[in-house]
Amino acid sequence: MELAQLLNAMPGAVAQGLIWGIMAIGVYITFKVLDVADLTVDGTMCTGGAVCASMLINGHGIWYSMGAALLAGVLAGLMTGIFHVVMGIPAILAGILSQFALYSINLSVIGKANVAVPSRLYPVLVSQKFVKNVAFTKNSIFVVAILTVIIIALLYWFFGTALGCSLRATGSNPNMSRAQGINTKRNIVIGLMISNGLVAFSSALYSQYQGFADINMGRGAIVIGLAAVIIGNVIFSKIFRNFALKLLSVSFGAVIYFMVLQLIMWFGIDTNFLKLLQAIVVALFLAFPYWKKVYLPAIKSMKKRRLIRKHNREVLAARKAEAAAKEA
Repeated sequence: MELAQLLNAMPGAVAQGLIWGIMAIGVYITFKVLDVADLTVDGTMCTGGAVCASMLINGHGIWYSMGAALLAGVLAGLMTGIFHVVMGIPAILAGILSQFALYSINLSVIGKANVAVPSRLYPVLVSQKFVKNVAFTKNSIFVVAILTVIIIALLYWFFGTALGCSLRATGSNPNMSRAQGINTKRNIVIGLMISNGLVAFSSALYSQYQGFADINMGRGAIVIGLAAVIIGNVIFSKIFRNFALKLLSVSFGAVIYFMVLQLIMWFGIDTNFLKLLQAIVVALFLAFPYWKKVYLPAIKSMKKRRLIRKHNREVLAARKAEAAAKEA
């Protein structure tokens, strides 16, 4: 692949990154805000697309279809919350159970393994065809960027309310939150509902963008979501302190992730190893904070000791030179 082809493919990577960035914001809410490991994402990332595609095919408008996809994701999060809070199942197992159940639900919604929603037949918001050579307001990158800003603004407002602050307190210190009279179980369920609603909304956009909904479109979604969260945190944590900017950094992390993947493919690496390379990229970014915490102080200490030894040698040499001068 030539450089021109790489540059030609980058707008598509940015569009995909922004769409998956909305999903990554949902992952951020559970992973960072609530401190809950939720694996429902792999199922919900298909649910939203399946519901949106099915409604579009049956003649419903785009916003009704998107709203239905969002609601389906909220209900999936509620199911995980019930498994975890009401039935006492550990969060990670509750997510796996929901993901497992959603496979059958998703299959029944679309009726087969995949269903097409081409942009020429349905009033979709985004599409691969709308990335280049279209009106600016119709460009997929612009549309998803506007939706991302709106979502971040709404979340920033919500997490500034009393309920939103109690959600953040639940993830930060659940024991202290309970001592202050906060219903942490309710908050966990609400957080899971918001998170999976965002994931399903992202899925609805993604099914429109790629032109079809597929039963396996959510496989490995949690890996991409975590990658976006970690990449955004590693690169922008020193710059973005505000909560809204932290959410924005997650979206940027998803864009960077897809651009890196596009760059890897540009090198002509066999696509059979794509999942392996994805795992390596994610592992490196996940390991970076640990390396920074463990090895950076050791490196700084080593440099400090080296400077001290150098200083001592210089002082000793100066003293020897002074003694030699006095003897002379």
